Amino acid sequence: MRPLGSFLFALLLSTPFLGEAVDFESEILPVLEAKCVECHKAPYEENGRTKKPKAGLRLDAAWAILAGSEDGAVLVPKDADKSSLFARVTLPEDDDDFMPPVGKADPLTKQEIKSLRKWINEGADFGDWEGNLEGKPKVTKKEDEAPPVSEVQLTYEKLASKLPKIEEDAWKEVTAAGGRVARLSSQSPLLSVDYRLVKDDATDKSLVPLQSIAPHIAHLDLSQTSISDAGLSVLQQSPNLVRLNLSQTAIGDEAMGNLKGLAELRYLNLYGSQVSDNGLQVLHSLKNLEAVYLWQSKATPAGAKSLEKALPDARIILK
Repeated sequence: MRPLGSFLFALLLSTPFLGEAVDFESEILPVLEAKCVECHKAPYEENGRTKKPKAGLRLDAAWAILAGSEDGAVLVPKDADKSSLFARVTLPEDDDDFMPPVGKADPLTKQEIKSLRKWINEGADFGDWEGNLEGKPKVTKKEDEAPPVSEVQLTYEKLASKLPKIEEDAWKEVTAAGGRVARLSSQSPLLSVDYRLVKDDATDKSLVPLQSIAPHIAHLDLSQTSISDAGLSVLQQSPNLVRLNLSQTAIGDEAMGNLKGLAELRYLNLYGSQVSDNGLQVLHSLKNLEAVYLWQSKATPAGAKSLEKALPDARIILK
């Protein structure tokens, strides 16, 4: 039998010391490059079109990771649980926000997740790694200054500045109807609302309470719910909507008329809906749209091409 002392000594040699910091370049960067960077890198040309990083998030440079996405910061040094970069890779794989998307790359392994959490909690130190400097602001920020602010972040700030403070009591009826409500940030009057916990149990009646907070809603996720075209009339009271997910619902062209006034809309998911080319005509006037998802909808290649012509800077995804 092997002596206990020699066994423990061998174990210590094969196990990283608990106090040893995670090295970004050797332990975190390879994971990002293998599973994330393909969709989150500097804009590039492909087939005559500019391909932009998804959600405005670049993971190919230290400065870009700190700058965050169109929704704000994705990394909170020393707090992995408040970092959406970490949250997205630990969601259930069937969650719409899970990263990397199913089919794009393999999910992070348990060890990779453990290392990412430890790296963030240690302070998210990039060491000497800078990454791709393309697009980095020319003015160098001091260490104690905020990272660069994206155009969409400025949009959120503009929208928030026009709204009064709102308390949690204002959305208690939304919560009772199955909606999950959260502030975009701790002090923001802008809200994110989704019904993914109740899914098809959510009906048009479930959306009625949204009227009390409609102007404050910036993100609305109604995917996989049982809403109808009529139920979306609440969108007419939500001029500050930036992201809207209507995927895998029965909504069709009639519902699209409710989107006419959504001038701030950036993201629209119509995957698996009944929206056809006729419904897409409404979107031609929404010039701030950056991404429209149409796969398995009633839209045709001709309709998608027409929308691309009207919105040349947007990504129109049909397949």
